[in-house]
Amino acid sequence: MESLWRAATGQEPNPEDYNGIEFWSNPERAGWLTKQGDYIKTWRRRWFVLKQGKLFWFKDPAGAATRSSIPRGVISVANCLTVKGAEDILHKPSAFELSTPQSTMFFLADSDKDKEDWINSIGRAIVLHSRSLAPSEVLDYDNNASKP
Repeated sequence: MESLWRAATGQEPNPEDYNGIEFWSNPERAGWLTKQGDYIKTWRRRWFVLKQGKLFWFKDPAGAATRSSIPRGVISVANCLTVKGAEDILHKPSAFELSTPQSTMFFLADSDKDKEDWINSIGRAIVLHSRSLAPSEVLDYDNNASKP
């Protein structure tokens, strides 16, 4: 039913959003989160992978394990504005939100520590992949430390 809904609403991930990214190998972060649906506001537990500025989700870890895997969804963190706790909005423990100019997505982590780890990882990825800075504005502290 879910795949029919995604196909009917045009929510199938575009292969251009994940081609060339080996999400099955050495992700920056991976683990279980529960995500609220975009249209039907039910909660589904999904396996999430953060890699190369993209947040992917799959039905389970096996769905993300091979080169031929196809994610159920992809979010480019370069388009994200904020990631922050959302317990006060959802009235659920370990809740957080990820906002883009178009929408806000809600997630539940298994623990407060997992929530903080995901917020920190996604936040770092947002800063790293943000389009708000030109490449010349990004300061490489490691390489600039040796320059006078």
